[in-house]
Parts: sequence; structure tokens; C-alpha cells
Amino acid sequence: MPDTPIFKSDFLRTFAARGAYYDCSAPQDLDELFAKERVTAYIGFDCTAPSLHVGHAIQAMTLRRLQQAGHKPIVVIGGGTTKVGDPSFRNEARPLLSDEQIETNKAAIRKTFANFLHFGDGPNDAIMVDNAEWLDRLEYIPFLREIGRHFSINRMLTMESVKAKIDNDLPFSFLEFNYSIMQAYDFVELYRRYGCRLQSSGSDQWGNVVSGIELGRRVEGVQLFGLTTPLLTTASGAKMGKTAAGAVWLNPDMRSPYEYWQFWRNTEDGDVGRFLRLFTDLPEDEIARLEVLKDAELNAAKAILATEATAICHGRKAAEQARETARRTFEEGAMAEGLPTISASLPQGILTLAVACGLAASNSEVRKLIANNGLRINDALVTDPKMMVGLDALTKDGVLKLSSGKKKHVLVKPA
Repeated sequence: MPDTPIFKSDFLRTFAARGAYYDCSAPQDLDELFAKERVTAYIGFDCTAPSLHVGHAIQAMTLRRLQQAGHKPIVVIGGGTTKVGDPSFRNEARPLLSDEQIETNKAAIRKTFANFLHFGDGPNDAIMVDNAEWLDRLEYIPFLREIGRHFSINRMLTMESVKAKIDNDLPFSFLEFNYSIMQAYDFVELYRRYGCRLQSSGSDQWGNVVSGIELGRRVEGVQLFGLTTPLLTTASGAKMGKTAAGAVWLNPDMRSPYEYWQFWRNTEDGDVGRFLRLFTDLPEDEIARLEVLKDAELNAAKAILATEATAICHGRKAAEQARETARRTFEEGAMAEGLPTISASLPQGILTLAVACGLAASNSEVRKLIANNGLRINDALVTDPKMMVGLDALTKDGVLKLSSGKKKHVLVKPA
């Protein structure tokens, strides 16, 4: 990881202090730009799923920090680039989505940013654009002549994402090869339309960002900038956001505010301070106080992290409801409203039911959970992996509560 420069501008100084800085194309020049004018910056998000996941949260927070410092963020929804697919560091090509799937995903992803950013017509209000607006209208031969001629195949073959595929003899289509050119063109088009001078991204996108900077210099004679964030892992080395139940989605219809709250509440001890800086708006003095707490007090700090991170993603009301649901469930063993709820046909085997609830990824994981006294129905320990769960397990409220440990609970309603 490159050394972090000492910045003078409010945004970059805060960005680095919160642990979000990884690298920059021209740190001193960008620092001077931020110090003297309002900077318009963008981050792109492809529409490969009907929700972004928690791995994207650091990018959403980057745009939030920009706006808080008085600058103008642009959210680029990749309706055009999704039709090609980013090949970066993948062993196989992304499946091509239909236009209908892309439109559905675009509509869902737009909702993600409602709480992260303020949108409007003001000088530093955020805007959201779809790169299909210009990419879908390109004519092939003129695009090759005007833009393609600025790209060296030799240079593109040295990009880490491309090189990894070639070195490992993995399939790499001509369609995917064009992705970097399209992302570079996005940057230039955003400069032309909105005066956008900065693209931010995860560090794995550095090659594509640099391509956009060079294209801007060649076709517009302008200095554009790139700013990257680190790819996050937890203190134990696990990839950020990977759980037994799958990805931690940002949209509430794919992961409830309560489940999102629980994800942050389960943060490893060594990550509390780092995640408070990256994913909340709490001031540094408060974070410094919380990150040195121990034992039960550290658990209280984790609850604060969970509440503040959830408030940014889902709103303060949903965050407080999630916290109260967790308190009641833990302290009272209650069938608290707000717990994740699924419908399932009963009777059903306990293994299948636990997997359906997202408490484990497979039957074998459920067996391990049972063997370790980690699975309960209505707070009663499950000891038999062959157990059938029938209607007689329903409480007077017409549901049953399936729990993994003390923190993960799901309500099951008969289908």
C-alpha cells in the first residue's frame, strides 16, 4: 500500500484520517484543486445484481464525505457497461444480463443512495446518471477512430486484471476487453457534461481509472484525477461482507435493517475503530474513546457501530428499531417485531429449515451448529439433526423462532 501523503484540503485530509485512502494519481495537484474550488467527482456502479452489497459501502461513504466537504458527487449507474461486464480478477466472464434484468437492477440500486446522499439541483447536491445515455448511442466505427486509437494493446495487456487471465489461461472475450475503454470514455464524457475531474474506485480498478485519466489528457487536454480506496478485509483476513448466509446486501428487501445491524454488531474486536471511521459519521474523539473499550463495554461500542452504520444505509428510525429488536431478543428472549421473517411449509426437516432461514449455508453446517449446541427453536436447544419441525412448534402468535447462538434469529411463518 502506498504511503499516505499529508493533505491540506478538508476532504482529502478527512478521507485519509478515516482510513479510506489507498492511492491517488497526482496527490499534490488534487489537494490543490480541492483547496481552491468545488470538485465534481464520480464513482460507477454496475447493475449486475438487484442490490449493491456492503463491499460497496466504502464507495458510497466516499461520495458522502465528498458532499459533506462541499463538493459535488455523481453516482454513475452502469446501464451501459453492465451489458459488457467487468472482467477484473474473475475466473470466468460475468453472465450477460437481458435488458429487462438490467432495468430491474438499476431501479433497485437507485434506492440504495437515498440515505447516503442528498440529491437535488444545488451546487453540491448529488446527481445520478446512467452511462447507457451515451454508451448506447455510440457508433462503432467513429468510436474506434476517435477513442480506440488512443489505447495501446501492449499497455492494456499489462493491466493486472488482464494479465491474471492470460497468465492463468482463462477465457477472456473481446467483449470484456472493451470494458476498460468504455470506463475510460465514461470519465471523459462526464468531464464534458458536468466538469467532472475525479473518479474514485476500489484499488482493483486502478488500471481502468488511469486509462480514463490518459484519455482525458489526449482528447481534451485536461488533467483528470483518480483516487482509490483499499480493498477491505477483516482483522482475521476474511473478505469484507462474506457470511455463511451470503452477501450482505444494502437494499432492505434483500437484507432487512435488523440483519444489516447484526452484521455490524458481529464485527471482530480488532475492526471496531477502523469500521467506525470508515462507515459512520461519528467524530474522531468519540471513536478514539470507543475503540479502546474492553469486554462488555466493547460490545456496547459494537452496538453503536451497528446503529450508526445502519442509520446511514436505512435511516435512523430503522436503525433504532433494529437495535431495540436486538435488545429485546437478547435480554427478554422475545418474539420481537422486526426480526427477519420467512414463510415455510411445515412440517420440514430442521436442516432444510435452518438453511432456508439463512442461519447456515449447508446441511453440514447446520449439523455442526447442532453438535456445538448452537441451534434453538423458541429458545429450546435442538439436539437431533433428524428433527422434523411441525405446526406444533408454533407459538400462540402463529410463528416459531429459529436461533443460531444469541445473535441470529429468524421468525418462521407457516406457508
